[in-house]
Amino acid sequence: MSDAALPAAGARPRGLAWLAAAALFALFLAWGQDLAPWAFALPRGWQVPFADWIGGFVRWLLDDASLGLFTFAEFTRFLSALLGAPYALVRAVLVEGWPAAGIPPLPWTAVVALAGLLGHRAGGWPLALLAAASFLFIALFGRWESAMLTLASIVIAVPLGIAGGLGLGILAHRRPWLARALTPVLDLMQTIPVFAYLVPVLILFGFGPVSAIVATLIYAMPPMIRITLLALARVPGEIVDLGRMVGCTRAQMTWRVMVPAAKDALMLGANQVIMLSLNMVIIASMIGAGGLGFDVLQALRRLDFGAGLEAGLAIVALAVAMDRVSQAWAGLRPEAPRAAPWPARHPYLVAALAILAAAVVAAQLWPWAQSYPQAWRLSTGDFWSRVMREINVTYFDRLEAIKTTLLVNVMLPVKRLLLGLPWAGVAALLAFAGWRLGGWRLAALAGALTVLIALTGLWEQAMTTVYLCGVSVAFAMLIGVPVGILAAGRDWLWPPVRAVIDTLQTLPSFVYLMPAVMLFRVGDFTAMLAVVAYAVVPAIRYTVLGLRGVDPRLIEAGRAMGCTRGQILRRIRLRLALPEILLGLNQTIMFALSMLVITALVGTRDLGQEVYIALTKANAGAGLVAGLCVAFIAIIADRLIQAAAARARARLGLAEEGAHGA
Repeated sequence: MSDAALPAAGARPRGLAWLAAAALFALFLAWGQDLAPWAFALPRGWQVPFADWIGGFVRWLLDDASLGLFTFAEFTRFLSALLGAPYALVRAVLVEGWPAAGIPPLPWTAVVALAGLLGHRAGGWPLALLAAASFLFIALFGRWESAMLTLASIVIAVPLGIAGGLGLGILAHRRPWLARALTPVLDLMQTIPVFAYLVPVLILFGFGPVSAIVATLIYAMPPMIRITLLALARVPGEIVDLGRMVGCTRAQMTWRVMVPAAKDALMLGANQVIMLSLNMVIIASMIGAGGLGFDVLQALRRLDFGAGLEAGLAIVALAVAMDRVSQAWAGLRPEAPRAAPWPARHPYLVAALAILAAAVVAAQLWPWAQSYPQAWRLSTGDFWSRVMREINVTYFDRLEAIKTTLLVNVMLPVKRLLLGLPWAGVAALLAFAGWRLGGWRLAALAGALTVLIALTGLWEQAMTTVYLCGVSVAFAMLIGVPVGILAAGRDWLWPPVRAVIDTLQTLPSFVYLMPAVMLFRVGDFTAMLAVVAYAVVPAIRYTVLGLRGVDPRLIEAGRAMGCTRGQILRRIRLRLALPEILLGLNQTIMFALSMLVITALVGTRDLGQEVYIALTKANAGAGLVAGLCVAFIAIIADRLIQAAAARARARLGLAEEGAHGA
């Protein structure tokens, strides 16, 4: 037997193992209802009252828990005051001023000019114009006060998120046991739906902007911790050895050697904290944050697509300005000290003070320099609302036919199939998949998490979540992969596609719900459309990344052998890009699950609805249990797909990269 035949011979038993597992599962599905009815419907006596336990624990924290000199409730009140004081100060500077003293807030002209100055310091005139134009756009469309309320929360949450993530990351880097303990906690923090921990945050900290800041920190801090760990681990050994040779203490080694050496990666983590904090603004508005998020939420409740789109675009403008400036700031290098007077050494600080002084004087002379005049504002809200109504009236029959066709022929059959699956059989099948892809540890993880979902008594809601997520991800991949293939092969097409997906990624997720509800009303189909629009971005981005990363020499070799363009695409480029496409599938699933909790507002009956009901009833236990079930689904999908991507890399001769990526 030739060496070339060995892989095929080895592949056959693996294929037979999968076929045997599928056959056993099918037989169990056909005959198991009579033999083991408990495997299909978990007996009520087997259900574990996790929700009651968690709810009781939260009540104990508030009523009885003591930390020695003070109770836990007093501690949370102290934290609220600690966070509330700087927030009140920033809010006064940006929004309210000090009316008793006759001091107005910072003029809008000063904020626009300072944003431009910050952009110039980070990236020159192009970035200065972009930053100033972003804030001017917000003022032009009448969203200034709301944007400043949002900015006040961001100004407090982002530094705390960066500092907390950096501190925990450094501590975990020094103590490997802490890094191992933090990993599952970070996994849960990043996969539990935000709505789930809004309830305990609301109970512990009360309704208001402080609760919103705490929830934002929980959501935005994990990437900073992960990136800090990764960045410090990748500091070259030569730099560390040099620090030891010159006699650095442990603190000096951290702050003067390793942190400066990892600056670029750490700034990427800071950028992630900024973007995730902005992603939270709408959800945070549900517990008292106000600002642009509250504007979008109000527009959704009124189904006012135009107003919601304008508020959403204001969030996008704020996100673009902060994202570009923070990215450019990461590339700055410290200037060499100069022997010059203080103003010459700090020209941007002098310019900022001059801008503030000029803006304050101008605001005293001309009222328009203090508050953006109502007469100068623009609004396209009515136009977009009329467009949606016109589409609804003109194309109602066609839209209804599309909805009915997909519901009857695709969505409902998949839903009936998944709701009929036995929980025990699904757990066994996922454990088998974990064993084949990643070994016994992955098998134990996948099987145990599936059983835990069943033991909560939320199996039906979990399968509904899997059905909505699965159908949405399938459509997102069917759209995203072809678009990615087209964009990767045409240099002129990628820039506009990237601009569109960047905008889609920064638009608040609630904005996707409004047109879907206006055109198709509430229900599973509407939820699926919103999820597809939100989750298609990583499918496109990772497909382009994978296809553009294929070695050009392999493509030239294929052409030399006479392969057609289609053969090169199918047999070379797509095969070599498969690991990245699988990672894109992974991210698409994560996006879909995060969006599904929000689509609970349009009438789904899945785990997201359970989380939302728990939020409305302030039931911390039920909300966290449903949120944990969503997190378990996300973790199972993530680990299985990462293992599949690693195996694909290994088969393609990229084992080292696959191990690193896994």
